[in-house]
Amino acid sequence: MKQSEIREFSTAELQEQLGIVKKQYADLKLAHTITPLENPLQLRYTRRTVARLATELTKRELQ
Repeated sequence: MKQSEIREFSTAELQEQLGIVKKQYADLKLAHTITPLENPLQLRYTRRTVARLATELTKRELQ
């Protein structure tokens, strides 16, 4: 998910997306622990998406 897409979300949508992406990350991490993922870069991409969403939420709270 790109930063430009994230900026278009409302605050409620950001919180919802953050919950969804965090769950995806946890599931990917568990799956990778059990058996290696076909594309382990998914972990990095998902982790960075979580950070982007959290950063945007924090930025909005401080304004």
